[in-house]
Amino acid sequence: MESLEKIIDYKFRNPLLLAEALTHPSLAYETHRPHFDNQRLEFLGDAVLQLVLTVDLFRRFPDFSEGSMTKLRSRLVSRDALQEYSRDIELGKYLLVGKGEDASGGRERASTLADAFESLVGAVYLDSGLEEARRFVLLCAAPKIERLAAGPIEKNPKGELQEILQRLAHFPPAYFVVDESGPDHERMFVSEVKWGELTLGQGSGSSKKEAEVSAAKSALDKKLWESSDER
Repeated sequence: MESLEKIIDYKFRNPLLLAEALTHPSLAYETHRPHFDNQRLEFLGDAVLQLVLTVDLFRRFPDFSEGSMTKLRSRLVSRDALQEYSRDIELGKYLLVGKGEDASGGRERASTLADAFESLVGAVYLDSGLEEARRFVLLCAAPKIERLAAGPIEKNPKGELQEILQRLAHFPPAYFVVDESGPDHERMFVSEVKWGELTLGQGSGSSKKEAEVSAAKSALDKKLWESSDER
């Protein structure tokens, strides 16, 4: 745990808060300590995270509309974003999980990492207050804020999918037209998006670009990479 404290540049005054933040419900179940897991801290951390990022976006981007800030914030607190923050601080290897959960790869599961990050935010808040929690959240989120703000605020499914997959492995998704139908003036295309040998999604449209965007949206909904050996 001291190694994690060095990574996040924060020393807990109450180490039990850190232990609670790192305890997955599966371990609490195995050890018959149902009230000592990170679920309550996750609830608190979610609220702190939302507040910190809302204030930061409000101050950082005075020309952004409410709609633009809302879209940006939603991407910063999405499960994929929280998983990214967790991986950046190697949070998975410090989690305390049950044997069964560990054997099934649970400590690296996207939902587990996202929940644990929120729990850690909640623990820092309880240990030292809002200012220290703000510092920790922005330490983790600031690089992503800068990346997202530099591009279009509206969602770009193909770009979003590529960003997620290239964090997991150093090769991008590929798109293939698998069907064309209809007369020339009403052509319909069907595209698949593949990542290595894995087909992530399929979509259709009146142009190849439309079909690829639709396939990317399908892939983002299914999230098949989370259970894939490609990662």
